[in-house]
Amino acid sequence: MKPVIVFLTLLLSATACTNSKQQKKTSEVPKWVSEVGAQALTFKDTTFYVNDYGAKAGGKTLNTEAIQAAIDACHEHGGGTVAFKPGKYLSGSIFIKEHVRFRVDKGVTILGSEDINDYKVIDTRVAGVEMPWPSALINVNNQNHISIEGDGIIDGQGKVFWDYYWALRKDEYEPKGLRWIVDYDARRPRTVLISDAKHVELKNLQLQKAGFWTVQVLYSEHITVDGLTIRNNIGGHGPSTDGVDVDSSKWVLIQNCDIDCNDDNFCLKAGRDWDGLRVNRPTEYVVIRDCIARKGAGLFTLGSETSGSIRHVYVSNIKGLGTSNGLNIKSATTRGGIVEDVYLENIKMDSVGIFIKVSMNWNPSYSYSKLPENYDYDSIPEHWKTMLKQVEPASKGIPKFKNITLKNIAVKGAKTAINVNGLETSIIENFNLKNVSIEAKTAGKIVYSKDWVLDDVSIKTEDNSKVQLEHTSNINFTDAHYQQ
Repeated sequence: MKPVIVFLTLLLSATACTNSKQQKKTSEVPKWVSEVGAQALTFKDTTFYVNDYGAKAGGKTLNTEAIQAAIDACHEHGGGTVAFKPGKYLSGSIFIKEHVRFRVDKGVTILGSEDINDYKVIDTRVAGVEMPWPSALINVNNQNHISIEGDGIIDGQGKVFWDYYWALRKDEYEPKGLRWIVDYDARRPRTVLISDAKHVELKNLQLQKAGFWTVQVLYSEHITVDGLTIRNNIGGHGPSTDGVDVDSSKWVLIQNCDIDCNDDNFCLKAGRDWDGLRVNRPTEYVVIRDCIARKGAGLFTLGSETSGSIRHVYVSNIKGLGTSNGLNIKSATTRGGIVEDVYLENIKMDSVGIFIKVSMNWNPSYSYSKLPENYDYDSIPEHWKTMLKQVEPASKGIPKFKNITLKNIAVKGAKTAINVNGLETSIIENFNLKNVSIEAKTAGKIVYSKDWVLDDVSIKTEDNSKVQLEHTSNINFTDAHYQQ
């Protein structure tokens, strides 16, 4: 019997060891990941067609009032579905209400008005600053239990707003030293705004040609963004046409999306400078998975609005095709906030710019507000004054980045592998790279950083360069990390 007992003991020991390894492997996915997103939504089985409230297809008649009337009627009757007969419908800003499923079916296109006056001015936050600004084409504002869905198209018709922005910036604002405020003065409509809301789904739609950001999730929680196709480079390259921006929100799930834009593909934000520190609301508990990032400034971007802090983020199974940057963390020395506990795994990228790009002094001409001498402070708009308020003490404006993990990453065709720049006053801490393979033209550099853990990391460069280390400690790229 003794050999049998020994065999069973060894078997149980091996099984326990295997289970322990499996538990260790599974535990790397944070437990909170299963809690993100909207709850399962149900709606009354009643459909309100916008056509019955006066909406006309054809793309010429402004249907804002008719569409809103259908939404209001649906809400007043306890909810249900608002839908469209096939066709193109021109509209200004509309506001979805509680217990409404807003459905844009295949064969239906909503066209955003090209007149900014058709977008009601509301109190909102834009690029990290609270201020009055035009509402989005489709708004969920202080409402819960909503679905915006369908296989149809929402076309922001944004080119007129792109052209306006570029003309204002190049011809008027930049020559006057006002690069820092032009994005706030060139008022352009977002496509979808979900603000101060809970349990909202946005799914399966094709969104294109946004005038400004495509989807902004602001001050909201338990939001699901699922199955969106975003195409903002049709007919040009719209400035600041981000894909999905999560802004001071939590418990957000983004999945199965395919984004081609002209700025950040997937981006987390939390307020800018004095105003962002005043609001002090973090973005946290965000999952992004099973997505494609095509042209754009960042496969995954954190910032540059970091004031309220960004933390508890899990990103998995993303493909980057022609995206400018992979992981892009950016802030400024007036912004403050902490970026921490960020986990990326199972990422593949091809034909990209910089794989890991980190800056605490990003885009100074945009990031730092300074009023030219020939302006009278008492006569400038209120949002200018907000932007000009100094962060005191100045040390409160220094951002901190720490505890970033990148695992199972394959990058080829990159221009630069790594470009990480901390500050003497803010050392970037604890980057963990495991099973990471990068092929790039050049290796890049790491400045003001410490405590990098490198496990099965390889870098192959066309120019045979190695990562330059400046003002770093406990970062050791050995010869074993480089391929010839």
